[in-house]
Amino acid sequence: MASDDLLDRPNILFITCHDLGRHLGCYGIETVHSPNFDRLASTGVRLTRAFATASSCSPSRAAMATGRYPHSNGVMGLTHPPFGWDLRPGERHIAQILNDAGYGTHLFGFQHVSPYDDRLQFGWIHTDHNRGLAGPVSEKVATLLQAHNHHRPFYVEVNLEEPHRPYDQGNCCPDDSLGVTVPGYLPPSQESRIEMAGLQGAVRQADAAIGRMLDALDDAGLARRTLVIFASDHGIAMPRAKCTLYDPGLEVAMLLRWPRGFEGGRSIDDLISNIDLLPTMLELAGVPVPENVQGKSFAPRLRGETFVPRAAIHAEKTYHTYYDPIRAVRTERFKYIRNFEPAPHVEVPADIARGPIYRANVELYTCAEHVPAELYDVEADALEQNNLAGDSDYESVQTWLDSMLTAWMCDSADPLVEHPVPLPGFQSGDATAGRPAAC
Repeated sequence: MASDDLLDRPNILFITCHDLGRHLGCYGIETVHSPNFDRLASTGVRLTRAFATASSCSPSRAAMATGRYPHSNGVMGLTHPPFGWDLRPGERHIAQILNDAGYGTHLFGFQHVSPYDDRLQFGWIHTDHNRGLAGPVSEKVATLLQAHNHHRPFYVEVNLEEPHRPYDQGNCCPDDSLGVTVPGYLPPSQESRIEMAGLQGAVRQADAAIGRMLDALDDAGLARRTLVIFASDHGIAMPRAKCTLYDPGLEVAMLLRWPRGFEGGRSIDDLISNIDLLPTMLELAGVPVPENVQGKSFAPRLRGETFVPRAAIHAEKTYHTYYDPIRAVRTERFKYIRNFEPAPHVEVPADIARGPIYRANVELYTCAEHVPAELYDVEADALEQNNLAGDSDYESVQTWLDSMLTAWMCDSADPLVEHPVPLPGFQSGDATAGRPAAC
């Protein structure tokens, strides 16, 4: 590749946060301080209906990094010990793809896609494994950006810890200075206000880090030729959000800005899956998209060109704390969830269970088990409280979505079609309850 062609490609600054969902001012949350996220949204493009493929960290991040569903790339649970999920041999991380295309690739903060940093093939890893606290990480990123030598484009991936629990990391303080927004699926209680204030304080700290990095791009004269992408990994870490396939567990903020590449100051309302980020990045960078990528590039939509949006997005959960295989499909109006094993109706991970909401409402989250199927009209029932599965008035809708979900599982070679999914290093069992008919 000629050096002039390489230098014509955009730099890429890709930033993620843990457990943020869409709890930002630019998504209508008036009680959180997020001026720098909001600045990125106002000068770039805000995706209003972007969803994660999984409501757990490693599977969602692996999907973004490969453009492939968790059950396809192999990361169906958390990568750290004792779980040990990893990308399957032959899976290519975005860093490897861009390395091969001539980019200088850098990792800041943590990565949660493989147990092994070098598996991802970043050119430089600038991490001391301090979990990616926003303050020190953003300072390191700013130093790199200000020293960029322009000899080749960069891909800089920054994974911030905040607002992961506990909310006092990095000396965060609860923030209720503008009030507190309690989502409708949480109890309207003092415990909920306490936890949401903690979340808002951690978001405020992440926002300061975003501002530091955006300012560094401006100071270095890199803003116009740098594609900036921000994406949260999944919904907020509250009961009935994270680790569920309800919208609060899957909804994500997604912001993109590239002044030289597409017009900013606007929103896109199409259904977008976070597996769509990798092919979009590659198309905007002029890098060929691998044939096995399952995501759908929305680069034409960003450029104002003809674009046929998704009719539906799919999501999955297999493991987080324990085996809890669930698959889902969401259209504009309906959400259909299939639960494959008996388990508590919602998983409440240990860090959430230590909080006051769960401790004050244990029975609310432990008194029921999964039902085999769930169907919600998300236009009329945004909180997904009224399960319509089995309702004769919605029989045709359920049949349609069940067929769509089964076809997706079969087409993408989901192992759950044939057998339970074992932990890494274990053999699958013989249980078949709840599994779809053979493809």
